[in-house]
Amino acid sequence: MLAYIIRRLLLIVPTLFGIMVLNFVIIQAAPGGPVEQMLAQIQGEAVDATARVSGTDGGEVKGAAPSIGTNANSQYRGAQGVPPELIAQLEKQFGFDKPAHERFFQMLGNYVRFDFGNSFYSDQSVVDLVLQKMPVSISLGIWSTLLIYLISIPLGIKKAVRDGSRFDIWTSGAVILGNAIPSFLFAIFLMVVFAGGRYLDWFPIRGLTSDNWAELSTWRQITDYFWHIALPVFSMVVGGFASLTMLTKNSFLEEINKQYVVTARAKGLTENRVLYKHVFRNAMLIVIAGFPATFIGVFFTGSLLTEIIFSLDGLGLLGFEAAINRDYPVVFGTLYFFTLVGLVLNLIGDIMYHIVDPRVDFEAR
Repeated sequence: MLAYIIRRLLLIVPTLFGIMVLNFVIIQAAPGGPVEQMLAQIQGEAVDATARVSGTDGGEVKGAAPSIGTNANSQYRGAQGVPPELIAQLEKQFGFDKPAHERFFQMLGNYVRFDFGNSFYSDQSVVDLVLQKMPVSISLGIWSTLLIYLISIPLGIKKAVRDGSRFDIWTSGAVILGNAIPSFLFAIFLMVVFAGGRYLDWFPIRGLTSDNWAELSTWRQITDYFWHIALPVFSMVVGGFASLTMLTKNSFLEEINKQYVVTARAKGLTENRVLYKHVFRNAMLIVIAGFPATFIGVFFTGSLLTEIIFSLDGLGLLGFEAAINRDYPVVFGTLYFFTLVGLVLNLIGDIMYHIVDPRVDFEAR
């Protein structure tokens, strides 16, 4: 197992490098970079999705206004009439005065030391921004994962015990529906129905606490927190409980049909004793070992659109705003950090599989 862990750790390096290269190329090719954003602010204009010319050979953007004054062949839309010295200063400020490959390897060298630089627009380091936003995303991830396990495991066990019954059929329909509806679409539905969209106005739709949260008593603060987090967490739970429920059911079905269960029943043990003393311990191995993968799915994927929809100031909203504003240090810094954490958690998940069930031998594979 030690050799497998070492190989997986070594594979993190080329995997992380490939992901960073791919995203760097895509983002560099995307129109509307930070220089265009700043030029638009200077001239009081908006930067749209066609702000950057596709090449650097001086071609003109379709629909762009004819150049007026200096810098007619600039690669930036909105640069007409802007002194070349100002554009050169902006390029130096944002690091675009160097070739792309040089900027990329300089960025990787800094990231190896976990130096992610500063945001282009908020005048804060990327690390400080991530630490500020992380409590919101961690809060969503922990509560969602906890509820997913509390709902999915008992439901999966019940479905396995009553396999083929009406209960199993009806709950399977609910599981399929929950798996088919994207969490962000269900979040919008919850807002429309319960957050003053069209019907009821029971829950807030912005932030994790009220504006006067600091003035409330301890009990009121706790209540206010859960009042705000109810809809976001519920939308993420509905989108994430289906696969774990079916995994639990299938694990229990596999164990229930084994010979040791038949022997335990033949000895006269009660059904609950057979189920929770013998079957539960073996069937739950794969479910418990899959916890890191479940947390990754909820924390890194499910929270992104949920934070945007409910205006929660977390890492998902931070990454979305950084991508919109072309805040490259935040985009690449958070991408590097989350990719690294995700790869490590995947490795931890494999190790947990082996720990809870030594029969799972990744080294042999």
